[in-house]
Amino acid sequence: MSREVPARFCERRRVRFPPPTHLLLGFAGPKREAEEIKAKIRMFLRDELRLELSDSKTLITHATSRAAHFLGYELRAQHGDTKITRNRRMVNGVIGLFVPRTVIRDRCARYMSKGKPAQRGPLLHDDDFTTVAKCGAEFRGFVQYYLLAQDVFRLELLRWVMEISMLKTLAGKHKSTVRKMARRYKASIDTPDGRRPCCQVAVQRDERKKPLVARFGGIPLKRQQKAVITDRQPVMATARRNELIHRLLAGQCEICEGRTGLQVHHVRKLADLNKPGRRERPSWVHLMAMRKRKTLVVCERCHQDIHAGRSTAPTRK
Repeated sequence: MSREVPARFCERRRVRFPPPTHLLLGFAGPKREAEEIKAKIRMFLRDELRLELSDSKTLITHATSRAAHFLGYELRAQHGDTKITRNRRMVNGVIGLFVPRTVIRDRCARYMSKGKPAQRGPLLHDDDFTTVAKCGAEFRGFVQYYLLAQDVFRLELLRWVMEISMLKTLAGKHKSTVRKMARRYKASIDTPDGRRPCCQVAVQRDERKKPLVARFGGIPLKRQQKAVITDRQPVMATARRNELIHRLLAGQCEICEGRTGLQVHHVRKLADLNKPGRRERPSWVHLMAMRKRKTLVVCERCHQDIHAGRSTAPTRK
């Protein structure tokens, strides 16, 4: 007789699958020998570990003619007859780590539109310190992972694309230009390899506390053979949030910058802001039309002035 298993036993029982394993083997020999080693590894994984070897991800390549891709790096044998040390060609046959061109191209595409660096919409409503801090953390994390590569200097293209995208975002927020934003936040810092230019935003605090500093760039794109890789995924800017809640949490009126009695003024549609017969457009109409938003966070006094038709002179710069 078959016995029915209790439901609670089925709920508590968990099946744990082994994590995927990444292996890279290198040896000197013919291709036939490499295929025999591959077959033995397949049998061992199937019989001993109950694992299957993926045919699409298991390739046999020649280190000189075709690079091997492993953990985001390219591995290939180097060749250079002009690099001679102590009357010997020290580079030939040495395995080197390189940054794949496709990785750089795909990473640059995240900050581009129609072939040019573009502003990032999710960062338009953040302050300048947060914008520079997020962009700097993304670039710093990516560079830190590829410090072992011999051609880490190729990430200069990514730095330029990300910097122009960040400056366009700041320019779009302040209704300014990229050149003015670059001039405002231009700075330079000391590094072990000399001074490096960067973009820097500082927020002053109390006298007892040091100012908060957000920095983009200023990283020497130089190979570090003993670099310790901390593989942490940078926090990318995302639009998965309620923008109105974010503006309410800022805690200030968007007209007079007051911080008490905050309310939200709504209009049905943006076309209502251009009603005929109105002599001049008030400041709150200009502000909503400029932001292309149907909501405006205001204090109680400004909200009453809006509905009463009185002028609302903004104190914001």
